[in-house]
Amino acid sequence: MKKIILFAMLAVAGITASNAQSTKKAAAPKVAKVQGAGMVFESETIDYGTIAHNADGNRQFVFVNNGTKPLIITNTQGSCGCTVPTTPKEPIAPGAKGVIGVKYATDRVGAFTKTVTVTSNAEGQPTKILTIKGTVLPDPAKS
Repeated sequence: MKKIILFAMLAVAGITASNAQSTKKAAAPKVAKVQGAGMVFESETIDYGTIAHNADGNRQFVFVNNGTKPLIITNTQGSCGCTVPTTPKEPIAPGAKGVIGVKYATDRVGAFTKTVTVTSNAEGQPTKILTIKGTVLPDPAKS
């Protein structure tokens, strides 16, 4: 009888230890498919944080076409002349990633919040508003 109890306790301890060591990979979030072209961004806001005067102002909005047809971006427009977006020239195939570049003029000191309006053939959202924000520090040479 003692052998059976000892065996059962060892079996429970062994199973517990082996389960504690197993790691499960987090499932990647599923993006719902849409009929037609689709556009889902990894992030719709880019926070530059606090950056130096005349620092590199280039950033990228990454997106995926979650539709069944090619995505065609017809226009991107910054909210002012200090925000210059770049647009993919070729259609983005279904399931493929694309990038919209944006360059902020970091010679302008102070806090900023600007937008980029994206016009495309995306089903249900022909225009999409993206946001950039941050703070540019004063030029230390002028202090």
